[in-house]
Amino acid sequence: MPITQAALEALGALPRTDVRQHVPLSQYTRFGIGGPACIVCDCAEEEPFLEAVEIARESGLEFAVLGQGSNVIVSDRGFPGIILRYTADSMRMDQGALWVEAGAVLQRLVDFSMEQGLEGLHTMTGIPGWVGAAIYGNAGAYGHSISEFVRGVRYFDGRVVRELDKAGCEFAYRESIFKRRKEWVILAAVLQLPGGDRERLRAKAAEILEMRNAKYPPTMKCAGSIFKNLLMRELPERVREQVPGSVVREGKVPSAWFLEQVGAKGMRRGDIQVAHYHANLIYNDGQGSSADLVAVIGELKDRVAARFGLRLEEEVQYIGFEQAAEGGAG
Repeated sequence: MPITQAALEALGALPRTDVRQHVPLSQYTRFGIGGPACIVCDCAEEEPFLEAVEIARESGLEFAVLGQGSNVIVSDRGFPGIILRYTADSMRMDQGALWVEAGAVLQRLVDFSMEQGLEGLHTMTGIPGWVGAAIYGNAGAYGHSISEFVRGVRYFDGRVVRELDKAGCEFAYRESIFKRRKEWVILAAVLQLPGGDRERLRAKAAEILEMRNAKYPPTMKCAGSIFKNLLMRELPERVREQVPGSVVREGKVPSAWFLEQVGAKGMRRGDIQVAHYHANLIYNDGQGSSADLVAVIGELKDRVAARFGLRLEEEVQYIGFEQAAEGGAG
């Protein structure tokens, strides 16, 4: 029996699991870009998911774990292996803390926290994606990151299920230990949030959503900001001297400022477009390809490196590529 068929049958025998072949990954990414995966397997419970990981590992095929695909670029060639998606999405209050599974939509968690009169996650309203990915990338906006509220994370290390406290997660700006240990998969988390006024939180969230939708319209095929902002304290002195104090926010320099200086706004390749109003926003303006998207990212990194001696770092993750968008890609 061919190895792909064996894996397909083994995955299909798992409870609460949906298995499909040759699925275009474009339907799972905000960019709307990406070729087919050999197998896509959605698991709605922890035990079947852990079994699915073991089946994928033993199959000899490549495999990767994907969330909602809001911050992912998939190759035009697709992925010649198994895509696993952990879709468990329960959430509840537990002894004053908020417990949530990794497959929950982040906006559901934000809304639930406000309903409970808990403050902090309201600034993340409108950020697409699932909770597991938000923790993986330490998502945040408007002065807060999710790491501020994480008390502990339950995860699978490839052999057994373990737990980490907040310190063990090694959170930093848009970083966590899970980004460096890609074989680890987040299963659930416990968050501790301070109390707040429900109506005030809802009003503030509505303001933030209006601003976010103006910058990133819900119908726009994009991943939000492409590049991480830079920490002012980590910049070389010669670069710090060039940065106007007016653009620094909470100790960070927007990548958009550096990109503006190198003429990024309005840059276009095929149907991949840099927004005219925001230099750190790249979107698919039609039938764009990942080849063009990666080429634009590489060109922008090259321009900033040539002008400032800095290498911008993407927030987006890559699936199906041998290497990411280093300078000169495409």
